[in-house]
Amino acid sequence: MVLVIWLFPDGWARWESVPYGKNYRVPYALSKDYWLYERWLGEATSEDAVFVVGDSVVWGEYVRSEGTLPAFLNKMSDVPSRFVNAGLNGLFPLALEGLIRCYGGLVQDRAVLLHCNLLWMTSREADLSGDKEQRFNHPHLVPQFDPKIPSYRATFEERLEVVMGRSFRFLGFVSHLQNAYLDQKGFYEWTLSDDGDYPPSYPHTYQLPWMAIDGIVSGEPQIDPDRGVNSDRHRPWSSTGVGSQHFDWIPLDTSLQWASFQRLVRLLRDRGNHLLVVVGPLNRHIMSPENQTVFDDRLQSVVDWFEGERVSYLLPETLRFDLYGDASHPLTEGYEKLAASLWDSEAFQTWLQTSSSE
Repeated sequence: MVLVIWLFPDGWARWESVPYGKNYRVPYALSKDYWLYERWLGEATSEDAVFVVGDSVVWGEYVRSEGTLPAFLNKMSDVPSRFVNAGLNGLFPLALEGLIRCYGGLVQDRAVLLHCNLLWMTSREADLSGDKEQRFNHPHLVPQFDPKIPSYRATFEERLEVVMGRSFRFLGFVSHLQNAYLDQKGFYEWTLSDDGDYPPSYPHTYQLPWMAIDGIVSGEPQIDPDRGVNSDRHRPWSSTGVGSQHFDWIPLDTSLQWASFQRLVRLLRDRGNHLLVVVGPLNRHIMSPENQTVFDDRLQSVVDWFEGERVSYLLPETLRFDLYGDASHPLTEGYEKLAASLWDSEAFQTWLQTSSSE
């Protein structure tokens, strides 16, 4: 049994069919399939591959896979599929650190383009440092015991289960089966699930769970009503460009998210990665005038830390107001212009050439 548990996941990975392709990213429906994410990183075997790491801004919340930042950088590169979309939907610094620390072991001695999203420091709620309990994405990736997250109220048993799941790869494989084939449900829960209609029916009552596991992982839908230029969600945040949103920016020295991002930067550097950080570009147009002054102060503090730590960074200019879908996510044309601005940057080209020569 020990031998089976040790070897079976690797054998399964060789047999299972995953629709890796040009500009692949882990599908939205499989955002919590960290075992699949780890396998996807392993597909980047080229020495020239660049891991583009970040949250949904890298992943591409409003766009198709061909409309993301890594996709447009690939269009400009002479090396096919050089830029690997290593983002996941729904991440934030505390979860991103956990993802790379626990499931991103292959991000080592590589070129890494890391996105820094300051949106997570706009309030105590976004920072997860408020006293009120919150439900948020990817709770299995955040620190379970240290540092303490005030708004995360899982029980000791739940936290211990998460730690065990990270430590034993076979448990991650079982989670992959549940995410990819059983509608993100456990085997027992799947047999009792209804179809969502009223009156409900129970299509799996007399089915064996393993009969649903056919070894073919679904990719992104051919027609996605939530993403792409034909989607109702793919539209500018405002038709006027007049800012109205007020952010309660918190000091960086008390921010859990910023402290986590700092640890992530150090982790990536300790692993021998050739790192370049892209800060933003956050949608300044959405901010009220008085908020922009505070934002500039926080941004300067971030820059000061990068320079003090000798971390290479880029500060792209804010995009045109109609190229954002919200406070931080560009639309397709916005990603194209962001990629072009990075590509035309002398600092970016120097970093890229240095990455290839190492």
